[in-house]
Amino acid sequence: MCLLRLSALGDVTHVLPLIHTLRAAWPQVALTWVIGKGEHRLLDGLPDVDFVIYDKKSGLAGMRAVRGELRSRLGPARRFDALLQMQVAARANLLSAFIPARQRIGFDAARSKDLHGLFINQRIPDRPGIHVLDALSSFCEPLGLRQNEVVWDMPVPQDAFDWARAQWPDDGRPVLMISPCSSHVRRNWYPDRYAALADHAADAGWRVVLCGGRSELERQTSDAILAAMRHEALDLVGKDTLKQLPALLSRAQLLVTPDSGPMHIANAMGTKVLGLHAASNPARSGPYSDRRFCVDRYDDAARRYLGKPAADLKWGTKIEFDDVMSLVTVDDAIAAFERRRAELETG
Repeated sequence: MCLLRLSALGDVTHVLPLIHTLRAAWPQVALTWVIGKGEHRLLDGLPDVDFVIYDKKSGLAGMRAVRGELRSRLGPARRFDALLQMQVAARANLLSAFIPARQRIGFDAARSKDLHGLFINQRIPDRPGIHVLDALSSFCEPLGLRQNEVVWDMPVPQDAFDWARAQWPDDGRPVLMISPCSSHVRRNWYPDRYAALADHAADAGWRVVLCGGRSELERQTSDAILAAMRHEALDLVGKDTLKQLPALLSRAQLLVTPDSGPMHIANAMGTKVLGLHAASNPARSGPYSDRRFCVDRYDDAARRYLGKPAADLKWGTKIEFDDVMSLVTVDDAIAAFERRRAELETG
């Protein structure tokens, strides 16, 4: 069986429960996953899954290379019994044509785009209004399975936990971690508002830790947060690897972030998330396990920018307008923080 899901970090994290379901039902079935380079760095070491890496910059030449590698692995079998084509972008659709398979399972018509239907011969059930994870998990249904439990099993090596544990002393202080940036710039909150929330947490005795990648935007945003804060914060932006990130997130009592990969990785590691939502719907793409600490201004955004309530929008509509995140106030975030703080203090 072959799975095709190239990106992004949050979405490949959402595939992990499906892997568990397939493995539990058919422990002897060989699983191959065609995946992007960065996403592979996160999930490398996942037990009993063979990865084939596709570099998105390699174009058609890279697709041919994927076909050649798959053929060498398949040997006399010549093609897979099933391909789970879990991405509808044009590049992924074209890449799927280079993967030989008898059963080619794709998304329902409502979620399809970029000629997705031409590359598949079977579809998952059409269930509107469900979380991204539930949509991906339903790829097992045309195979006669149902996902009855969500098990993550993120592959995190011990040395990553050792590194995370060495970054600050385990002195009993709860940790508010800030991962301030999404890959979608219009989903990002503002440095002065992060700083106000961070100072509120520090006033309450929490340790504040910043994390993030090595991009110029993440560095500039984090520097602006640090400059606006009254208190000190531990700056780990750009200092971890993708293997160390899940371990780092697991040490926080609360992560504050926009709709982003770290949101979903933290959720998979059991960390509570203060998600900042206005541009995207938390019911569709928020932290799957627990959204009690999220700020949800998606309906306000729909009314202001699209002139209708969120309930009237097509499921999955993004409201990525300039200044849409201004709808998420400091008071909103502090109220969400206080809900988590109260939960911890009452046990």
